[in-house]
Amino acid sequence: MLTPVPDDLLSIGAVAARAGLSVPALRYYEERGLIASVRDPGGRRRFPRSVLRRLAVVAAGQRIGLSLAEVADALSRLPSGRAPSASDWAHVGERWQRLLDSRVRELEALRTALTDCIGCGCLSLERCGLFNPGDEAAAEGGGSRWLRGARRAAAGPGGPQDEPTG
Repeated sequence: MLTPVPDDLLSIGAVAARAGLSVPALRYYEERGLIASVRDPGGRRRFPRSVLRRLAVVAAGQRIGLSLAEVADALSRLPSGRAPSASDWAHVGERWQRLLDSRVRELEALRTALTDCIGCGCLSLERCGLFNPGDEAAAEGGGSRWLRGARRAAAGPGGPQDEPTG
């Protein structure tokens, strides 16, 4: 005799329909640890209704430009044995607010640098203040040094660190 599936568990198709996602997207999110399912006696995925809330958090994180790793980090800080409280959600919101503030500062620094460069009007590599004679920046390694510098300056103390280049 088959063990009955509790009424509070949803099929992957039902979750996909309610969340507005594809079934492969749900499988991918499960592989990444963003959501979890149980298997019924037939081996089919079944999700608790609370997964819909987690998927809403994933969508919100993606909408504000967070990577899935950043969203997964936030979700990992939520309790697994109970529904998250208002305080739990507030902590996630505070972390995301700090991330957004840092990114806004980074984008503003980039906008200023681009405006200064594009707006100078020199159109000359000989006179341009950003010109790199003799490829001096090569000694600093790969990647954009000015962008990374702007990112560090925008983040301030304790902000995001650059990844190693080598």
